[in-house]
Amino acid sequence: MKYKRILLKLSGEALMGERQYGIDPKRLAEYAQEIKQIHDQGVEIAIVIGGGNIFRGIAGASNGMDRVQGDYMGMLATVINGMALQGALEEAGMLTRLQTALKIEAIAEPYIKRRAVRHLEKGRIVIFGAGTGNPYFTTDTAAVLRGVEVGADVILKGTRVDGVYNADPEKHKDAVKFDYISFEDVLSKGLNVMDTTAFTLSQENKLPIIVFDMNKPGNLLKVCNGETIGTTVTI
Repeated sequence: MKYKRILLKLSGEALMGERQYGIDPKRLAEYAQEIKQIHDQGVEIAIVIGGGNIFRGIAGASNGMDRVQGDYMGMLATVINGMALQGALEEAGMLTRLQTALKIEAIAEPYIKRRAVRHLEKGRIVIFGAGTGNPYFTTDTAAVLRGVEVGADVILKGTRVDGVYNADPEKHKDAVKFDYISFEDVLSKGLNVMDTTAFTLSQENKLPIIVFDMNKPGNLLKVCNGETIGTTVTI
């Protein structure tokens, strides 16, 4: 495997599968099998998952809800998704730990960097819930922050699109995909990879990002094996 330790970022919407909201058990099981493939190859895996399938704080704020309150609700949604993914991974035979930035001792460990690293070293999959624990920060930022803290080799952003394009490929049939692109070019072209805070943090810490289609079976294994799948953003 090209990468020894990864941070896998999944969107909450990805867990909906074919549903309009919530969690699709079939999609969870599919993701668990994809993750098991790289786990069996010895890759150390940390995961951050969003909560948009349940609640999105910024959407609540746009409808008149207090933004801080909404963001905390969104953090709790990521914990629910983390618990669901944890159950699917353990059902597939993997050892896991769920750590949260907000203290919820009955269901998860509090996030402690040294403990998280030790879990990874022991081959346990660590799921980070509740974002950064602070409002106004996205789970993209939480993913990069945790990736930097635990010494991940790469951020793998699993999406429904197979990479970064110069335009939205779902709207523009002539959109051009990039196999490799620099942080500077992403910024100069105004491309959407991650939110600005997350992207800048990744750039400053020289942590590459790979955007790929998580819904295509085998792609996660190919990415970890160094195959040119999706788009790699590097210095």
